[in-house]
Amino acid sequence: MSLRRRPNPLQWIWYALGGRLPEWYREWVLHDTTSRFWVWRHAARSTVLVGPLMAVWLLLPGPLLLRLALVLMAALVGYFYSFVYMEEAAENRLKKHGYPAGTGKKIRGQAHAEEDRLALERYIAQYRTPQE
Repeated sequence: MSLRRRPNPLQWIWYALGGRLPEWYREWVLHDTTSRFWVWRHAARSTVLVGPLMAVWLLLPGPLLLRLALVLMAALVGYFYSFVYMEEAAENRLKKHGYPAGTGKKIRGQAHAEEDRLALERYIAQYRTPQE
């Protein structure tokens, strides 16, 4: 794997908030949205969006149980929608950095093609009986 230039923490926060990085981070963005840990990376970016809101709600005056319930609800709703639209968000990041639509899905699919083929073979062997 070639060396990738990584954004500094402030640039990464800007990127997590939806900003576009300079051109020389283009390869890093591709890696960020297609690596083996891309889902965890997406979760980290989502935390940058949801985390401060949860912290503010936790610091509001009122009963602790109510504040914890509010924080839990914010986390559930925020992460739910974040993960529902995870692939679309990754594709939008790639398009924003100059990649054609569908690049991320294609690369992630190629990485798992052999696993998918083996799973299909196991499925056919177990659940499909030859016609006699």
